[in-house]
Parts: sequence; C-alpha cells; structure tokens
Amino acid sequence: MGRMTWKAVIFLGALIIFGYTGRAFAYEQLNISADAAILMDAQTGQVLYAKNPFKKRPPASTTKVITAILAIETGKLNEMVTVSRKAAGVEGSSIYLSPGEVLSLSDLLYGALLRSGNDACTAIAEHIGGSVEKFAVLMNMKAMTLGAVNTHFVNPHGLPDKDHYTCAYDLGLIARHALKNQTFSEIVSTRDKVIDWPGKNWDRKLENTNWLLWRYLWAEGVKTGTTSEAGQCLISSARKDNRELVAVVLRSGDRWTDSIRLFEYGFNHFEYSQVAVAGAKFGKYRVRNGQREEVPVLFAKDLGILVPLEEAGAVEKRVLADSYPAAPVKKGQVLGAVSYFVNDSFAGTVNLVAGADIERQGLLDRFINWCKETVTNIFGQISD
Repeated sequence: MGRMTWKAVIFLGALIIFGYTGRAFAYEQLNISADAAILMDAQTGQVLYAKNPFKKRPPASTTKVITAILAIETGKLNEMVTVSRKAAGVEGSSIYLSPGEVLSLSDLLYGALLRSGNDACTAIAEHIGGSVEKFAVLMNMKAMTLGAVNTHFVNPHGLPDKDHYTCAYDLGLIARHALKNQTFSEIVSTRDKVIDWPGKNWDRKLENTNWLLWRYLWAEGVKTGTTSEAGQCLISSARKDNRELVAVVLRSGDRWTDSIRLFEYGFNHFEYSQVAVAGAKFGKYRVRNGQREEVPVLFAKDLGILVPLEEAGAVEKRVLADSYPAAPVKKGQVLGAVSYFVNDSFAGTVNLVAGADIERQGLLDRFINWCKETVTNIFGQISD
C-alpha cells in the first residue's frame, strides 16, 4: 500500500467517525421511544437516522448475532456438538439442552437465533472457542475488525455483566456483516423450525421471537433481546424495492412500532442515487516524469447512496487524491478516493484508480525536461 493510500485510509476513517455528527442525526421529529436507535443502509452503511447511536448500552440477546456469525464462519454446520453440563445449566431463555446431548451446529444455531437459547449459545461457544472465555476473545476480535470499537463482550448470550456492552451503531455494523452471509440470513428469516431432540419421542419446535417477521411485510430478520437491564431491544432488517435497511432499537417502549417507523421513514423519504460506476472516467491527472503527461482516472467500483427526496441538493462530494503522481504508474493503482456526504453525514466512498500504465521517462528525457523548465523559470523571472 503506497503512501497516498495510507493517507486516504486515515483521512476517510476520520470522516466516517466524525462525519456522523451531521444532520442525519437531527431528524428528531421521528417519534422513536427507544433510548438509542439507528437506521442504516445494509449495503453501504450509510446512516439514515440515529438517536444516541454511540451511547453505551447492554445488548441482551442481540449479542447472539455475533455469536452466530462467528460459528458460521469458523465452524461447519454438520459438525456434531456435545452439550456440557455448564451449557445445559445456563440460566435464562433455553431450548432445554441436557448434559451429554449431541446436536448439530446447525440445530444449535437455530436454537440460538430463533428461540434465543442461552444454553445453545454456550454450547456453540465451547465448541468453537474451547471455552466461553476464549470464545469471548474471538467475539471482541471480530467486533474490532468490523469497526465496532465501542463494544466489549464477555459471554456469547448477553446475560447481564458490567463488562458486556455495546451501542446501537456497533450493533448495526455487526448486523450488516452478518446479513451478507446467506446461512445467517436464512436462519434469521425463518419463522419456525423443527430440530432434533435426542432421547425424546418428539422434536423441538422453535418459533422465532422476532414478531416483526409477522407484523411487517418487508421484514427479513434479525434478533430480539430482552433483560431488565437492557429493556426491549431489537436488531431488524427489511428489504423493499431492491434496498435493504438495518434498524437497531435499544431500551424501546415498543420495539415493533419503533422499528416499523424507522423502516417506513427510510423507504419513503430516501431515493437511490448511483454516484459512481466501476470503470467510468472520473478525470485525468498529470504525471511527473512520465512518458505520457496525463493518466486517465477511473472509479474502482459501483457506488449508490440514498438521498432525501425533499433535499435533492444534499449530496456533497469530497476528493482526496494524488493529483500529480510520479511515474511509473500502474493500471489499477489507487490514486485517491471520493467520499460522498448527505447533509454532512458520510454516505459512502469509492477509490480512484489509474486507467493505464505510465512508464517513467528515461534519464535523457528527464534532463531535457529539466533544462526546459529551468530556462522557462529564468525567463519568467526576467520578464517579471
């Protein structure tokens, strides 16, 4: 990674973190009862609404989202898991596991995400991490890689602990990542599921605790959470007109109504705008000591953002680029980035790349150019 790229990463990181103080957080006319809430675009992470997004909160069973995605990404769904006495004895919501019972990792994931089984989560953690404590280390490492820097986990299920906390924004980041996984998405969109119950003459019947799947036509997931400390919590997702949104509400007076209001706001007050097309020309930059004077600059990928319907002029483009790169320049080399903001709130970014190879001039050509520049400068000073 070149010097310009590192500068761009640092600068864009600052824009993302500090850009969220803009007007996207000012839509307080939206009546949301939750103590903390956020609505973001699932594809780009663009924030459409926020209320106390970085406020430290206990996550309750929304914790199980990161537990599940870790298990899916690092384990195998058909692996058989033996339930320990510790896992079977965990308090709170349960799928009634017994010590020594053997279930597939897939069945345990359904038990964790649909029925919110704390026992299933503990069995998963012990299987993947070797112990709850070691699995919590993996959870925190995963959270950090996703940018969830205001989060710390100590268990896989979300039972209260003073050192177990997160915020609405971080849960949105975690959910966005998890929803990109097809297995996770299929599980959290399932309304009910029958799994094995070894040793019994009947199977376990699991019903999803996320009632939004029944109450809102466009809902597709994700996970509830409830404790006396955390209150009513919900991470949810909804898809409409090829757009997917993620909502988080923490300590809500009515998590279903809050979430529906957020989704209706996002779907009805924003429209999609394609601001970059992969391979399309952004412009041209001059090249130092190149065999060609200019290099075409292209967008590295597609980027679409959501723009308020009533504020067509809300989009701002900010360019950070090496507009005078030194040869040699390689095709595809990152020369900078363009960030897009909606009402001063970060909406997305796309890299700018070289559209051609530019070789470095030979020594003689550079000497001749130096002489020309020197003569030009001398005569320019004389004429002044």
